[in-house]
Amino acid sequence: MNEEQNTQQITPEEQPKEKKTSAVKRRLSTVKIGTVIRWAVILVIFLLITNPGLIPFLPQSVRESVSGTWQRIFGDVSKIADTFVLNWATVFQVIAIILMMLLVTSLLRFIIQHIHAKKPKTKSFLTLLHSALSYLAVIIGFFWCLSTLGVNLTTILASVGVLALIIGFGAQSLVEDLVTGLFLVFEDEFNVGDIIEADGFRGTVESIGIRVTCLRDLGGNVKIINNSDMRNILNRSSRTSWATTTVSVAYGTKIDELEAKLAAFLPEIRKQYPEIFLKDPKYAGVQELADSGIVLKFGAAVDEKNIYAAPRILNRELLLFFDRTGVQIPFPQVVVHRSED
Repeated sequence: MNEEQNTQQITPEEQPKEKKTSAVKRRLSTVKIGTVIRWAVILVIFLLITNPGLIPFLPQSVRESVSGTWQRIFGDVSKIADTFVLNWATVFQVIAIILMMLLVTSLLRFIIQHIHAKKPKTKSFLTLLHSALSYLAVIIGFFWCLSTLGVNLTTILASVGVLALIIGFGAQSLVEDLVTGLFLVFEDEFNVGDIIEADGFRGTVESIGIRVTCLRDLGGNVKIINNSDMRNILNRSSRTSWATTTVSVAYGTKIDELEAKLAAFLPEIRKQYPEIFLKDPKYAGVQELADSGIVLKFGAAVDEKNIYAAPRILNRELLLFFDRTGVQIPFPQVVVHRSED
């Protein structure tokens, strides 16, 4: 019903906007592809102009004549084509390198996913390694392909100092995310499976990546937080949590007799729900003398993941217990007095 109502609430004026938005997205993707094609065509034309010998349909005599003319005017510009070693052999080598890097990356990820880590820290390290594989494979494959195409990597590697300086200023947040991600894992502040609060969001840590950390709440919503933004973290799984609830009973209840019955009944709750309660639920005493009843407080030691389920179970079992023992739970009532004429 809600989906049908939402569909009906879309006005005719809004529908063209949606179509317009999708058209803009298609136009943007077309522009990106067109830009790549345009620059590729320009590069091919430039290489053919500066190297007439590469033109396949020209006779050999014409190629030599045009090449001689170019050399007399501009010098030996044919060396421009030597920047890259482009032939079928190098093309096949590049394809083989890409396929091999994909295979190795997939194999390593398969192995990581099937490692049954028992310790939370090991799980965190595996998720970090799983995230780093993609970046590592791209970097290695990129430089390997450049070397295959004849690019001199010595000059590139000699510029690492300048590149590091550029990264330090231009990609400072990326470096912070990477360094913080390493510290998060090795300092053991939290691990995969822990329930934490970060950036106003409470959820279970699903993965600690090379750049981001993913949290999932009880509703299935996933929040992705940059590692450098993981500050003022509250790890709720580091210690045993304490779930509490309050229940009111009528003022006519004999508290001493009820407390004796509760002492025998509360251990039964843990026996019935051993996966929820780590210890026997406790009766904490009289919390408040309210307007309509006596407020009793109860608590239990639980894992953080059961912090919401435990009070619901306590409320249910206490309600059933009070019904069996004849203890009344007060509720607001309105008393109307009728005047006599």
